[in-house]
Amino acid sequence: MKRRALLKGAAAAGLLASSPVSRSLPTGISPVVRTAAGPVIGYEEEGVFQFKGLRYAEPPVGELRFRPPQKLKPWKQPASALNFGAASMQLSSGGSAVSYPGAVGPALNQVFGSGRDRITMDEDCLYLNVWSGGLSGPARPVMVWFHGGGHNYGSGSWPAYDGHNLARDHGVVVVTVNHRLNVFGFLAAGDNPGESVNAGELDLVASLEWVRDNIAAFGGDPDNVTIFGQSGGGSKVSHCLVMPAAAGLVHKGIIQSGGGLSSGNMDDAMETADKVARELGLRRRQIDKLQQVPANQLLAAAIKVRGRFGPAADGTVVPHAPFDPAAEQQRDIPLIIGHTKDERTLYNIGLPWWGSLSDAELAERAGAQFGDQGQAVVDAWRAVHPTYSNDYLYCDITNSHAWRTYGKADAKVAAGGAPVWVYQWDWEAPVENGILRSPHTMEIPFVFNNVDKGPILLGAAPSTRRLGLVASRAWTAFARTGDPNVDGLPEWPAYDSEARQTMLFDIQSGVANDPLGRARELMMSLR
Repeated sequence: MKRRALLKGAAAAGLLASSPVSRSLPTGISPVVRTAAGPVIGYEEEGVFQFKGLRYAEPPVGELRFRPPQKLKPWKQPASALNFGAASMQLSSGGSAVSYPGAVGPALNQVFGSGRDRITMDEDCLYLNVWSGGLSGPARPVMVWFHGGGHNYGSGSWPAYDGHNLARDHGVVVVTVNHRLNVFGFLAAGDNPGESVNAGELDLVASLEWVRDNIAAFGGDPDNVTIFGQSGGGSKVSHCLVMPAAAGLVHKGIIQSGGGLSSGNMDDAMETADKVARELGLRRRQIDKLQQVPANQLLAAAIKVRGRFGPAADGTVVPHAPFDPAAEQQRDIPLIIGHTKDERTLYNIGLPWWGSLSDAELAERAGAQFGDQGQAVVDAWRAVHPTYSNDYLYCDITNSHAWRTYGKADAKVAAGGAPVWVYQWDWEAPVENGILRSPHTMEIPFVFNNVDKGPILLGAAPSTRRLGLVASRAWTAFARTGDPNVDGLPEWPAYDSEARQTMLFDIQSGVANDPLGRARELMMSLR
């Protein structure tokens, strides 16, 4: 009855209407949790406490647009944490230029559906979500997820990112984060362009500060925090590892098919900002006027300019590119780094040329990218995958995530300090007779133990569910102890730059030494 009374009081105060999308209230209302800024109410389902749409910084609107995130103003009445908060303004949608064959499109949408993001998108987007198996007892390891979508689109509320099963089955606290993206989070504007071009990355640091200050009240251990992310989220993890503002907030990291071997540069970032400002009839230094432009108009200017948006190494906020030898902070942080075997099928299978790429066309494409080394690149990848058709070989050739995995791992080993483990995800999706093979994003529902959310994409074989349990167990074991070795996997040795030990995840997982061989070596020399 006391919980109901608190909920009724919160509704009367107008706090339960703060989420962008109205839904019916769940029946299992949580106890009130007191954060540093004020009390919140979530709900409980199957023994997991869920808090959705928690603010972690003030809305970055008006005079706060392009500025670093600001501490929350306190409140007294219990605030609602029942519904996801708004997504950031979305610049593009993944796969929007691809017409997927058959059931592939619906299958991907079932697991990675982003339609809600377009409906809820708003500048007021600094929200996070928490899943915990208990609000008291021994402190649980914390896993903070930075979503993919490059630095342009996405949110922490996609079905594949649901933290319920990890919290229920593996005893961790899961946090997913929304933050400023594209022109709102990464525009080099005003007199401090290094600060504004990294505002979206500073949002992530603010979310980690929120975790430090509040996660104990949700059953988590603020001294055992793992950040993990895929694709653009992997780049976000990489950049956090070298940011002085994040020092002491991160204890382990997992980079899944992510960038981060390099960073944007300030000259390019300021050129993009100049173009956006000119499109609006302004100059990039006129930050006060840029702050007054309506959000949709600013987004439209960014779309027209087609500039690159993302963090940049400015020497201060991001002192160095990730994995730069001068970047000392990451040396003491254990890492897992990996990629999927067939990353680029996600982007290529719906294109007009798919299924008909001739030897001559493959050679021409490789030559356009690698000049007189084009045929050597084709031959190197054909040695790795001798049964692949030209279409799949071209996916290999353009799979920069694969060789960058080893570039990052080698840099980590060279820096010394904490170990790094490397993986390749080999398991192939059965949808449409396996046309995707093992595409970009394939490992996400497995490491979140959310295989049950994607039967069209993943099928329902018991062996697939077991792989999800094993992979999620490895990820959470790493979050708990800094070592991903678990029952159900062969021994997974830490990586070194001589053997290049790589865990190949599949129904029968195994370790291979330098599985890409000459292809890896050649691609790294041509980068």
